[in-house]
Amino acid sequence: MKAIILAAGYATRLYPLTKDQPKPLLNVNGTPIIEHIINQVKTLKEVNQIYIITNHRFYPHFQSWLNSYPTTKKIKLLNDGTLNNDDRLGSIGDLHFVIKEEGINEDILMIAGDNLFGFNLNSFCNFFQKNQASCLAVCDLKSKEKVANLLGVVILDSNQRIIDFEEKPANPKSTLAATCCYLFSKKDLPLVSEYVKISEKADKPGDFAKWFSQRNKMMGFTFKEHWFDIGSFEGLEEANHFYEKLN
Repeated sequence: MKAIILAAGYATRLYPLTKDQPKPLLNVNGTPIIEHIINQVKTLKEVNQIYIITNHRFYPHFQSWLNSYPTTKKIKLLNDGTLNNDDRLGSIGDLHFVIKEEGINEDILMIAGDNLFGFNLNSFCNFFQKNQASCLAVCDLKSKEKVANLLGVVILDSNQRIIDFEEKPANPKSTLAATCCYLFSKKDLPLVSEYVKISEKADKPGDFAKWFSQRNKMMGFTFKEHWFDIGSFEGLEEANHFYEKLN
């Protein structure tokens, strides 16, 4: 299994903090966000390679960080060649870039470089292997008010298969928020290429999840532990407070 961490965004909502610093290298409780993620990935014996995909502008920042980061897992840094927010490839575009560039034909764990979560990745992998299907991790926020107008919402059937997806609905059908943490079966990788070909901007993983689940089986792994999708100053502050209390 290969792990891909998406770190090619420009985080314009966090300007000026991220004008000259990539968001995944921002600290949460004294540790870069990306290291929190890698520490989770390192627990998976299935993962034999970690790819970090970034852009041309922030590639040197990640090179500098990686040169001083000790790890037993192989990490390879990739540059998608983009220079600004207008020409970015998008989340699924970057996933496709890594698959094509590295000739990947294995199962893939994909995590956004700004997602912090408390669920166990080994449990996620066990769920994936049990169902023999691509999976999306979904956080049960237990309140429709917390997801309404704010988050992508997933609807599951009784077997935990994704049957619908709503993008920031005013009246959500469930309390299950879509994260950007996926496990893709290698047999489903051609669908990534197909989506990129037809999509004008392969940027929103939620749009891809909806498109994918309408064509193929995708399961929803539900968790109730913490999850932060850090896209604002408020979200970054909230994550810092949470991790300070956690430690």
